[in-house]
Amino acid sequence: MEKFNKIAIIGGTGKAGKFLVKHLVNQGFTIKVLLRNPDKLKISSPLIEKVTGDVTDYETVFSLIDGCNAVISALGQSKGEKPVHSVSSSNIIRAMNSFNIRRYIVITGLTIDTPFDRKSFKTKLLSKIMKLSYSAVIADKQREYSIISESNLDWTIVRLPLIEPSETSGAIKVSLTDCPGRKISTTDLAVFLIKQLSNESYIKKSPFISN
Repeated sequence: MEKFNKIAIIGGTGKAGKFLVKHLVNQGFTIKVLLRNPDKLKISSPLIEKVTGDVTDYETVFSLIDGCNAVISALGQSKGEKPVHSVSSSNIIRAMNSFNIRRYIVITGLTIDTPFDRKSFKTKLLSKIMKLSYSAVIADKQREYSIISESNLDWTIVRLPLIEPSETSGAIKVSLTDCPGRKISTTDLAVFLIKQLSNESYIKKSPFISN
């Protein structure tokens, strides 16, 4: 697999993104981080380049991805905000194709369905509850899955349960059909995402992960 040494990051100041940025820098990766508010990124390093703007603006995304050779999106979505995931992925895919960049890694929730799922009753029930509370966001994330899965990229969509901020690391369970646990620590999530830069096992797949 291609060696990835400059990574474009979306969502780098969110719950998952902060840990991802820290671990990438600690491992010596050069990164470009898209930020609506540059002051929110508290980590300082010569390995970090900040790009100010919004992921819904194509020209900003184009500028972010220029010079990179992989993209990781840890984009979050606050309740009440206009859904942005399908638009953001459309912009990212378009820009990646312009630069002939192939590797795209994305996080999303366990509510997202794929044709390969065999979700348990518990997962289905939790998904139903989440869809009632965040119907617009989840519908947009489902559209995002369709957009990404129909692209020609080497994509991996990582589906998550509750994200728990934690510096500790433990065992990671992975399943392609059902969520194997209740939560995932931000440290283990960062470790898993970075490993996908050198792991071909989940290309064009949507694994669930948990602790």
